[in-house]
Amino acid sequence: MNLAPVSPATRDALLRRMEKLGLAESDIEERFTRSGGHGGQKINKTSVAVVLVHRPTGTTVRVESARSQALNRFFARRALCDAIAEKLRLEKTARQQAREKIRRRKRRRSAKQKAKMLEEKHRVSEKKALRRKPATDD
Repeated sequence: MNLAPVSPATRDALLRRMEKLGLAESDIEERFTRSGGHGGQKINKTSVAVVLVHRPTGTTVRVESARSQALNRFFARRALCDAIAEKLRLEKTARQQAREKIRRRKRRRSAKQKAKMLEEKHRVSEKKALRRKPATDD
């Protein structure tokens, strides 16, 4: 990956981050398109916008913030790292929430909770008993 307009330290940091997230260049499909907005003839003639697709996850990122294609390539990879990191974070929290839900389901009620629940049951039972028809003694 040739990212000429960025410093070697910045490029290395991005490569380390991609490696940490498990992103390989071979998994990324890169396309160049014309970007919209201001710029006139220059924008209409050159394909500056970068579209990256991470094939394993299906994550797509489009960047057209800079006027340089090389700089947009760098920004697109950084945005792709952000998107995949967010996706991984959401999956992790979903797994933790599922685990916590199972743990709460298995937990037994405390004595105080049981007493409170039984008290509520008695109260409802008495209220419903008052709704019954009076017994006739024949």
